[in-house]
Amino acid sequence: METASLIFHILLSWALSALIIRLLFRGEQREKSPLNWHRVDRCLLLMAIWFFIWGILTLLSGVEEMLLTQRTPYYNDPFVGTVTPVFQAVFLIWLILLISGALLYRRFPDSRVFTHIVIQISAIQTAVVCYLFGHVSDTGSLLFAMLQGAFIILLFRPLMGILWMVTYTVLMMGSALAVFINEIPYAPTLSKVPFGDGRIDPVYFSSALSFQMLVFLLMLLIILFIVMRWRDREQKLTEATDILKKMFGRYLSTEVMNTLIENPSALELGGERRRVTIMMSDLRGFTALSERLDPEKVVQMLNTYFETVVNIVLKYNGTIIEIMGDALLIIFGAPQRMTDRMLRAIACAIEVQNAMTEVNSRNLENGLPSLEMGIGLNEAEVIVGNIGSSRRSKYAVVGSGVNMASRIESYSVGGQVLCSESVFEATREVLRIDGQQEVIPKGIDTPMTIYEVGGIGAPHNVYLEKEAAPLMDLPHQLPIQYTILEGKHVGKARAEGFIEKLSRQGAEVTLSEPVQILHNLEMNLKGVNKALGSRAFHAKVIRTRCKTADCHEVRFTSIPSEIAAYFEAHLQYAATSSS
Repeated sequence: METASLIFHILLSWALSALIIRLLFRGEQREKSPLNWHRVDRCLLLMAIWFFIWGILTLLSGVEEMLLTQRTPYYNDPFVGTVTPVFQAVFLIWLILLISGALLYRRFPDSRVFTHIVIQISAIQTAVVCYLFGHVSDTGSLLFAMLQGAFIILLFRPLMGILWMVTYTVLMMGSALAVFINEIPYAPTLSKVPFGDGRIDPVYFSSALSFQMLVFLLMLLIILFIVMRWRDREQKLTEATDILKKMFGRYLSTEVMNTLIENPSALELGGERRRVTIMMSDLRGFTALSERLDPEKVVQMLNTYFETVVNIVLKYNGTIIEIMGDALLIIFGAPQRMTDRMLRAIACAIEVQNAMTEVNSRNLENGLPSLEMGIGLNEAEVIVGNIGSSRRSKYAVVGSGVNMASRIESYSVGGQVLCSESVFEATREVLRIDGQQEVIPKGIDTPMTIYEVGGIGAPHNVYLEKEAAPLMDLPHQLPIQYTILEGKHVGKARAEGFIEKLSRQGAEVTLSEPVQILHNLEMNLKGVNKALGSRAFHAKVIRTRCKTADCHEVRFTSIPSEIAAYFEAHLQYAATSSS
């Protein structure tokens, strides 16, 4: 090859390679990682590498010719002269593909047809090069094949790499078989083996070694890129996971969050039937309490409450489905399956109730009122999963069992844990039941029994620590007015009655109108100043007919501080009088 032609081919190859690299890595408008590029862009990168190696091979061939006075004796000059136009045609084919790719990468950046053509031509060319220079004796061609295959596997989907390997393997094995049966010659570019008598031709040695080292270093660069990319992704994944945990750990339970991180498909909309234990908790009289406090105080009080309760729930592997104001909806048994979900739920509920002592101690330190909470438990089959739309969804639970848990919770007073028959029947051998009551929840036609849980045995061995203060006889009755509440609504009819006995948690009252167990009452004091008489306090009927038909025991659910102070004065006066 003439010197001018040689230099032209070298400069053209490297210029095309530099042009492609410039095109692919221009400015800041493109993702810098080739693994995230479109298919046509990755094909162009493959061409850039091929043109660069073509220029290196041409340079090595030119240096070899310039250093030698005659052609090396092991080259088959007639055959090389015959295939040189073929190589030039191959170069032209790659040039046509380059132009096609430059036109496609904007309008059809993910063209499958173009990608398959580039990959298959690469496989054919690589197999032909390996045959021409020797299947097994020329390690440089095999390294070149490994380099091409590594790029294909790295840059494209596994299917593309498999198709490349199939084409290359079929051509290599086919040519090897043809050589074996003497249909075609082995390494036709060589007129004879370039080594013998324990010696290797120095020109062949230097040129082969240069090419092999070049390909070898490129292979190492590919491996280095893969390792660095893998480590970078691992680091970014770890950082993203930490960020997700910090961002959503306050809103999702650990189980839900880990499920979403480990299995992103769990974000898909849909649900499954699952039998779970549902726990519903609610602060007694919190709405009325929050109306009397500054918003900042309300938030502070809720944060103190939730910080303690949520830690206990997570300790028992409960899944916090929703925080609704001052209420919590928790399930046990999803997304993590639990065979002992009911035992966990009961133990959790009891421990949460016991923790209210700590919550109220912190409230007292901060000048905040005490809180009381009721809990309802139910076991049912529900639908759990991601519910919503493609733009916004949440991990939720749906079913009548959830409504029933809410109904059961509504019958509780502060410090109580009530459970359904389904929970009681499955765990009765380890439960301490302090009472039971037949109720007819809204939407249910037949009566059902709910049970007041006082403790649970092995393996948890947790018992309610809070004991109700005894009722104290008052020196004289405290007149009141009351209204029976219908759900969350205040009735219009007001009746009169008297407080006969009193404690900090409840009272024994005589009422002029009949009430039933678990009725909610709104009360006002009579015979006091207007400001005090206007403050309403709330209670739930927990026992009827203490002594007579109109005598009932009630448990306070919400008491304003002024009323609480008034009652405290009467309790102290009663204690002094009795002593």
